[in-house]
Amino acid sequence: MERNLALEVVRATEAAALAASRYIGKGDERLADRAACEGMRAALNSIAMDGHIVIGEGDQDVADMLYAGEIVGTGIGPEVDVALDALEGSLIVATGGPNALACVALAERGKLIRCPDTYMDKIAVGPIGRGLLSLDRSPTDNLKALAEAKNVYVEDLRVAILDRPRHEKLIAEVRKAGAGIKLLSAGDLSAALATTRADGEVDILMGVGGAHQGVLAAAAIRSAGGDMQCRFVPRNAQETEACLAAGILDLQHRYGLEDLAGDNVMFAATGVTTGDYLKGVRFFSGGAMTNSVVMRSKTRTVRFIEAIHHFDFKPEY
Repeated sequence: MERNLALEVVRATEAAALAASRYIGKGDERLADRAACEGMRAALNSIAMDGHIVIGEGDQDVADMLYAGEIVGTGIGPEVDVALDALEGSLIVATGGPNALACVALAERGKLIRCPDTYMDKIAVGPIGRGLLSLDRSPTDNLKALAEAKNVYVEDLRVAILDRPRHEKLIAEVRKAGAGIKLLSAGDLSAALATTRADGEVDILMGVGGAHQGVLAAAAIRSAGGDMQCRFVPRNAQETEACLAAGILDLQHRYGLEDLAGDNVMFAATGVTTGDYLKGVRFFSGGAMTNSVVMRSKTRTVRFIEAIHHFDFKPEY
């Protein structure tokens, strides 16, 4: 894949973020999600690539655009697999909360894992924690290992965990170990990205969240030099069958970054609402500002982009 492809794809995340931002705090998550999909799809289809969506807004029978199996791009250019979330956090946008973003990951054909819309148990850290942590160890042991690597006390660490009843025991153990917790109402993808920032407020992500968001996070964390492990956690028999149909035969298997997003990976994201990793869309008279990130695993280049958009001159995709 050409390195400029990632810079092209960020136009798609910007388009989705700008479209979704019109619905911040207006109580309609479906309209926000649809606007993001329409903006992202138009921009993706203007890019010189032969893109095959492997993780999208759902299967074709439940999503009318950006569905798994849809072809995006001009059809001329590199053959790539695409994982995307036009709006990670539609409910967040509807309620005006933090950590909503639009994102796209690209990889060479066959290098992004195909998985159903189920859950994953996840642990994610930045570069300092690379190779040190394991889902097979207790949260306490993982926190001690990370604190030692960072040369800080466990009490100095901040752990991001989704605020869900399923995490009651995890939250209790983390607090008993002495670490602080950043409870997330939603948006664990943004928190996973935040672990890679040396100046961020999140040291480690723990807990169970969406599998599709886990794959997107893996593409970004791998590009930024961090580390992540996941284990599929289907919620019911139907999701278990879907995992088996996708070739995920061992539900106890620990998946690493290379398993989820291998070889040459690119990732782009734009903030919709301000969160742990990116600023949200900010409007001014006649335009708006966006805050995006573009990453490449091949070089571990991470670029933050502040863009000024003048609506009188908006592109025709």
